[in-house]
Amino acid sequence: MPAPPPSLPAAEWTALAQAHAERADALTAGHRARRATGTRHPVEDFLHEYYSARPAQLRRWHPGAGVVLAPGADGPAPHAAWHWYATADDGAVALDLDAFLADRGDTVAFVARLLAATAARPAHTGCFGLHEWAMVYRDDEHRHPLPLRLGQAGTDAVVEAHPIRCSHFDAFRFFTPAAVGRNRLQPTRATQVELEQPGCLHATMDLYKWAYKLGPAVPGELLLDCFVLAADVRELDMRASPYDLHEAGYEPVPIETPEGKAQYVAAQREFARRGAELRSRLLEVCDRLLGV
Repeated sequence: MPAPPPSLPAAEWTALAQAHAERADALTAGHRARRATGTRHPVEDFLHEYYSARPAQLRRWHPGAGVVLAPGADGPAPHAAWHWYATADDGAVALDLDAFLADRGDTVAFVARLLAATAARPAHTGCFGLHEWAMVYRDDEHRHPLPLRLGQAGTDAVVEAHPIRCSHFDAFRFFTPAAVGRNRLQPTRATQVELEQPGCLHATMDLYKWAYKLGPAVPGELLLDCFVLAADVRELDMRASPYDLHEAGYEPVPIETPEGKAQYVAAQREFARRGAELRSRLLEVCDRLLGV
């Protein structure tokens, strides 16, 4: 007979929810302040602009699939009024897995396939972040209103001097027309599961996306851990890019030099290690949902 699901007393889940909200508020404080004044940070605001989760979603704590929240003196946990949660006769609240899977089962299955396939591949660490360079190659219109460290001609020369092997569709789709044919791979949305690999910075950043796509099934701590890793990865992504970020306080990782390449690969390997742990935790959530 299976063990009953873990039950958190009210004092415990209340403290966890409060600590989570405080951590989320600290992580999003800069973005929220800039949004209020209409200003923008070239690195830190990316996660809030490119990904769809909002600060209010990040601060809402979920216990995760299979965890029961015992009622407190004031009645059931506030989760009782949230989508996909069910309340038992005794006031205990938990995620209704059947209801959640009825609505999001296809998403869960896709995320599980993608994460498992990515985890099964070796990490490729020889790309040197050239996807960002390919996004400005031979094009006067750039995604970010920032100067190029090496100028347009110098940037183009770096692209032409290096092989490009970008496996991530959501990076590749922003390549300039002149750069598309220079990529050794031609990823599409349909080949995403076949091509993503754990050394890719964008695949690592996307762990945050898959965490919030899995919604309330993901424990709050795991969601914020994925957010923190994505923010750290984005910083390297931009420091290794062709953009000049000195005014924002960032020193470049000059991947056009041997020293810069070595610095990039070392950081990439560490992110792959951290990403492997979080990917494993997300896969555990998927397995629990899918009954594997």
